[in-house]
Amino acid sequence: MTIAKAHQIVVIGSTWGIKNTFHSFVAILATLLVITTIYLTRDRGEEKLSQKINVSIESLSSSKCDLFSGKWVFDNESYPLYKEKQCSFMSDQLACEKFGRKDLSYQNWRWKPHQCDLPRFNATKLLERLRNKRLVFVGDSLNRGQWVSMVCLVDSILPSSIKSMQSIANGSLNIFKIKEYNATIENYWSPLLVESNSDDPVNHRVPERTVRIKAIEKHARYWTNADYIVFNTYLWWRRPLMNVLWGSFGDTNAVYKRVEMLRVYEMAVRTWSDWLEVHVDRNKTNLFFVSMSPTHERAEEWGATKGDNCYKETNMIAKEGYWGKGSDPKMMQVVEKVLDDLKTKGLNVQMLNITQLSEYRKEGHPSIYRKQWEPLTQEQISNPNGYADCIHWCLPGVPDVWNELLYAYIINQ
Repeated sequence: MTIAKAHQIVVIGSTWGIKNTFHSFVAILATLLVITTIYLTRDRGEEKLSQKINVSIESLSSSKCDLFSGKWVFDNESYPLYKEKQCSFMSDQLACEKFGRKDLSYQNWRWKPHQCDLPRFNATKLLERLRNKRLVFVGDSLNRGQWVSMVCLVDSILPSSIKSMQSIANGSLNIFKIKEYNATIENYWSPLLVESNSDDPVNHRVPERTVRIKAIEKHARYWTNADYIVFNTYLWWRRPLMNVLWGSFGDTNAVYKRVEMLRVYEMAVRTWSDWLEVHVDRNKTNLFFVSMSPTHERAEEWGATKGDNCYKETNMIAKEGYWGKGSDPKMMQVVEKVLDDLKTKGLNVQMLNITQLSEYRKEGHPSIYRKQWEPLTQEQISNPNGYADCIHWCLPGVPDVWNELLYAYIINQ
């Protein structure tokens, strides 16, 4: 960082000989007048110089490094930030080492922005910032994975006597509480943000996805008064058409219509933003939106064999700027437009743009190394590509970096 330097202005006085004559007296008066003028001019100059320096400092402090543009650096000394087995609340869907993965190099990568460094994650410092506060992750299973990551990042420094986990709202809201700090790190299941027929945290796989496009209060009441809210919604929208419901589920007078997905997505995000505009306390709540988490389900996109996916991948994608077809820029453009509109209304939602940095990490997914919730068929066993999970992420791993980015914003606010 460039450091502005102020140059001292040094005034050197002269020794004057004084004669007891009228002319000498006049000369002294004239000299005093000149010196006074010099000092006044100097003071005004110093004031202007001070103003210039202040402007320069303000300009420097307002300029921000792009945290989302950078590269991955292998670091097996300081990463991972925690051990999978040491996290009391690790999810079996993300515990790749536990379920047989031998190559653990995916745990040893650090994200390095081009123009600066991410601050080192400090769990104690974060908890101090969260004292008497709520940090809530709202969204789908990728958002839940980021929540598990955040819990694991702070869990290791806490004795069991001051931490607890509870589930309420039919399992939709999971609350990790740190008693000593009176702080909570929470996750609320709401994969489409608005109400839908996929809102059950367990039984949400339905053949036809339907959303109540103008209804959000059922979910939003659980976010109210949170101090930090981290939203996402993307994965569950990946289909050409969606069922839109005007009315209530089970209402015989309700109106259903099939609508192109991007249009429905925009309506849902607008409903979400309308709720924020009306209900969020701008002096209390800090808002974040996590961009698309990329998938790696088509190996031909990075030059591998067609029909393969992330299964057996152990190296990241080296091509700078790589972008897979599993990420839809049009959807994030919708979000960016909505966030820009909110900003004009005095409500700032910080975008955590994790898409590009995550695109490189094709080797970071669970693949076959996770708990299988249903018994595998013989066909699946003979073809691991068919049941490899190339959507979620192993922990420790990529979502830890998402939380390092979040941490940087929370600490520097």
